[in-house]
Amino acid sequence: MSDPKVPIPELGDLVVQTGGDTLYKCMQCGLCVASCPWRLVEGEISEEFNVRKVQHMAQLGVEGYESDNVLFACTTCGLCKVRCPRTSNVIDNQRILRAMIAEAGSVPPVYRGVIASLRDNGNPWQGEREERMNWTAEIDVPKFDEDTEYLLYVCCTSCYDQRCTEIAQALVSVLKKAGVSFGIIGEEESCCGESIRKIGAEDTFQTLAAKNIELFNDRGVKKIITTSPHCLFTLRHEYAELGAEYDVVHYTQFLATLIEEGKIKIDKDLGKKVIFHDPCYLGRHNEVYEAPRQVLDAMPGIERVEMTRFEVESICCGGGGGRIWTETDPGARFGDIRIRDAMAKEADVVATACPYCTIMLDASNITEGKEDLAIKDIVEILDQLI
Repeated sequence: MSDPKVPIPELGDLVVQTGGDTLYKCMQCGLCVASCPWRLVEGEISEEFNVRKVQHMAQLGVEGYESDNVLFACTTCGLCKVRCPRTSNVIDNQRILRAMIAEAGSVPPVYRGVIASLRDNGNPWQGEREERMNWTAEIDVPKFDEDTEYLLYVCCTSCYDQRCTEIAQALVSVLKKAGVSFGIIGEEESCCGESIRKIGAEDTFQTLAAKNIELFNDRGVKKIITTSPHCLFTLRHEYAELGAEYDVVHYTQFLATLIEEGKIKIDKDLGKKVIFHDPCYLGRHNEVYEAPRQVLDAMPGIERVEMTRFEVESICCGGGGGRIWTETDPGARFGDIRIRDAMAKEADVVATACPYCTIMLDASNITEGKEDLAIKDIVEILDQLI
């Protein structure tokens, strides 16, 4: 990298030309910094990361923002974006800056194995492609064919992470009980590419997206149910920008409709106080707030309470923007704040609707030593009651 004090006038213009077209809207008010969840924790990253500074350095064409704790600290939670009075898309600006670093081969070492795994096996978890369907070994999951209405697109995390496979299995169970026409394609599916694009590996994202689009179109896919809000965002918005438009819903939206139509009968009583954690990519990125609450409220015996910060003000779990693959020290984890909030509200269960959130909240729950607090995906709770 060049001397950080030396201006590179074309840098800001290059960011704009490659997708960060709102960069120059930033007027340095600092609201993004005040909104950032890194301000709520302590540690090295919270001291170094300043999103306003990164934007300003890009505007001025000055390098020096490339370190892991600066440019790659952002979890892309989106709170700065929704609060920005100038509607600057900070996330896209960050993504483009990361892409410039990635193109030069300077991504943080932790992401190199992730990118290699995506290129070789179509998933970020360094699992073999033929292991993608291992989560179905003990259950009967329908295959998608020309007579199937919905493709069930299972997030790589729920395919390869042992804890999160339980989420996919529970969803299959509920959909079968509701008589839904759905199926999976199988090993040919690849990662949607959402997180890897946020890391900056644009070429890898484009390759993954092209393979999936070709596969979906070849199989006649029209409607998709996703297990992950990250997949929802990319399949609904980013694939559409590539010319591939599908009717994509998150499973909570789909289940809320099934419950309303009387196609899901809930006959057991949970008898628990449940607090809901809004995933950033379900809420702020896709504006889905009511559906998960409707599903929870339909379950008998649930006393639902809210986090201190919820819906659009929800705090990130810390797993977005590629940080699901990084190690964050206890005390500097956003999830720790959520666990403390849940305990303050005397909740028995933290419910969420995202595999990333499940992993991150589980980690914080262990750190905080709250063994009597359960972390559950909404569909896991629902499956228990029907």
